[in-house]
Amino acid sequence: MSDLNKLTIAEARDALKKGDVTSVELTEACIGAIDAAGALNAFVHKTPDIALERAKAADARLKSGEEAPAMCGIPVGIKDLFCTQGVESQAASGILEGFKPEYESTVSQNLIDAGAVMLGKLNMDEFAMGSSNETSVYGNAVNPWKVDDRQLTPGGSSGGSASAVAADLCLAATGTDTGGSIRQPAALTGITGIKPTYGRCSRWGIIAFASSLDQAGPMTKNVRDAAIMLEAMCSHDPKDSTSADIPVPNFEAMLTGDIKGKVIGIPKEYRMDGMPEEVEKLWADGTAMLKDAGARIIDISLPHTKYALPAYYVIAPAEASSNLARYDGVRYGHRASLAKGEGIVDMYEKTRAEGFGHEVQRRVMVGTYVLSAGFYDAYYNRARRVRALIKRDFDEAFDQGVDAILTPATPGPAFGLGEMSEADPVEMYLQDVFTVTVNLAGLPGISVPAGLDKQGLPLGLQLIGRPWEEGDLLNVAYALEGAAGFVSKPEKWW
Repeated sequence: MSDLNKLTIAEARDALKKGDVTSVELTEACIGAIDAAGALNAFVHKTPDIALERAKAADARLKSGEEAPAMCGIPVGIKDLFCTQGVESQAASGILEGFKPEYESTVSQNLIDAGAVMLGKLNMDEFAMGSSNETSVYGNAVNPWKVDDRQLTPGGSSGGSASAVAADLCLAATGTDTGGSIRQPAALTGITGIKPTYGRCSRWGIIAFASSLDQAGPMTKNVRDAAIMLEAMCSHDPKDSTSADIPVPNFEAMLTGDIKGKVIGIPKEYRMDGMPEEVEKLWADGTAMLKDAGARIIDISLPHTKYALPAYYVIAPAEASSNLARYDGVRYGHRASLAKGEGIVDMYEKTRAEGFGHEVQRRVMVGTYVLSAGFYDAYYNRARRVRALIKRDFDEAFDQGVDAILTPATPGPAFGLGEMSEADPVEMYLQDVFTVTVNLAGLPGISVPAGLDKQGLPLGLQLIGRPWEEGDLLNVAYALEGAAGFVSKPEKWW
């Protein structure tokens, strides 16, 4: 078999179980693809030795006759936000330079236990703060889709994960999603990405950005793969106080494609002024596809949607300023060198000024401001109240019998690296306009590639599901994927 790195998880699993291919062969194909794709800057810490060792162990497990998990022998990439034992885990930040944890994050340990093969660590926005993968200490990750002489963003913050999966450097990758960081890059690179319900995947060992919003999830080549990998990633974890102690179903078994009688809500508030015609048409086409598949379409209202972005950009920086206070140059990571006579306060200030990039500094300052005396009630508490209202909007929609909500995933296709002005960060923040509500409400959301724009760049649709019903959400996404028939891949230029 040639082009083994182009297989899906499901195809590779079946080939491995039949003995048509070995995990070592799959892994070597991916290592070769990674080495040839330096122009994409997707993998930032390669671990070929670990990968081949785990691939050999997976092959032995598959040969032993024991019932191996579906992920056994599957080569994957791990976002640099996940702590991986003995391997650099920097969250794409200079302040964590040289940090090699002595422990493994729960999600990556779950994948190891399932027999998955780690190929290395993937590029991302620094501390997951960004929508374009331009805030990374490693430099920009690049979208494998190319339609002119520009280099395009793969989205963020899980840009390296999206780029690697879209370019077939790995069969799948982990991502994290605080305000859209799985779904937005998935949409911009023509792959599938699901953010599960808050608490479904453990956050333990994932470097924190905003603890009440962060959630890990898989980024894969299709919906079936997302179902397979999500099941392996999920578990109850006593080390994470927000981890839900509920059974993890066999998500793949729930992919029937039958959505007859399902009620799909179309929120009127997501019809934004200035939305590109192609995005509007894609949304209308997706609605028609679900209707043709037997779903009932109803209009719904989520009235507090317009306040979601401002509320998110108060809550997320507030939590970030608290979480990032631990990076002080004392215990691990970068420490600034001091001139004679400078003290500990100088060391803190210099270390943080040198170690954090501009976007992280901006968010830490915003977060510290909204939490400060005199502004706490005016900003932070008000944002928390808005968050409760946003969640209530969704609850009321689900109480009407809505099974899933269909929206665009992004305001448009991938844009050129460097095109969004750093002088106006709000322009970049608007990239999250369709995705942040899902994190604020703690709901599951999935982005499915559904078409190409007139330039030939991928566009995605988002489905939002009921809490804890990822299986049902994946099934609706599976029906949408089948109807959309998206099979386009980027042409290799790198």
